[in-house]
Amino acid sequence: MDYQNRINLEELKTAVDRIKEELSKVIIGQRDFIELLLTALLADGHVLIEGVPGIAKTLTAKLLSKTLKTGFSRIQFTPDLMPSDILGTSVFNMKTQEFEFHKGPVFSNFILIDEINRSPAKTQAALFEVMEERQITIDGHTYKMTDPFFVIATQNPIEHEGTYALPEAQLDRFLFKIEVGYPNKAEEIEILKTHHLRKNKKPEELIEPVLTEADLHKYRDLVKQIIVDDKIMDYIVEIVQRTRNHSHLFLGGSPRASLATLQTAKALAAIEGRDFVIPDDVKTVLPNVMRHRIIINPEQEMEGFDEDAVIKMIVESVEVPR
Repeated sequence: MDYQNRINLEELKTAVDRIKEELSKVIIGQRDFIELLLTALLADGHVLIEGVPGIAKTLTAKLLSKTLKTGFSRIQFTPDLMPSDILGTSVFNMKTQEFEFHKGPVFSNFILIDEINRSPAKTQAALFEVMEERQITIDGHTYKMTDPFFVIATQNPIEHEGTYALPEAQLDRFLFKIEVGYPNKAEEIEILKTHHLRKNKKPEELIEPVLTEADLHKYRDLVKQIIVDDKIMDYIVEIVQRTRNHSHLFLGGSPRASLATLQTAKALAAIEGRDFVIPDDVKTVLPNVMRHRIIINPEQEMEGFDEDAVIKMIVESVEVPR
């Protein structure tokens, strides 16, 4: 007997499949990466993407924005970028003899920040309030962001010259940190073929919009209704709590990590067409929720342990709920 969902997710799943179909016109492979981006979008959280140059981090984010009928803004972070270049600035109007606020590029719906670790702490700090509170305060005035407000930031893990590491408080504002790797040989051959066949057409011209703002709000509301058993909540908390007293870790996950895991597991379940969360949803989202929220002890780091290895070790030590 087929299981019947208590929440109708057919429309949401169809929309997600259409977005994947649109992106596949240009992006070859990267299925997990795209699914995680969509998970974060439906969970209403921001994403940090890390990977070497040339693997379509920025292109994928740009093309995803094309599938949404929302405002888009791209900010290239550089060492000389000032907070006012992002947020906006007050300019004196000679006619009215008053200061007028001119909004910066952060006032949009879908914000792509390229190479976020290129700018110093002062500029990175300008994002603190806007990413968490969805508002900025300048000269005593508070300006609200329009909903939806979705930030995708990229960074290169290899090149450290002229970069500034993001502080833990800034990293914690990101729901996910997604690591993107190289394509395999078959995928890379397909990349060459599609690029060759595309001739002079720009990738952006091939993508059709799929979701309106109203659609996105509706689907996010559906995600909030996804059913989560108490055993799943206990499973999430047990894993996160074990990061706080693990011998390999200097810093473990906070309750925000538990909330982020719950939020994204529900979104992933909805994408898969299920109205309830299963342990596999938790296992899928967990590395992306946790890897930027934990700090490994220097001794273990020297022995070759990385965040993902420790997360895997912890997950395997916790009994899966039945």
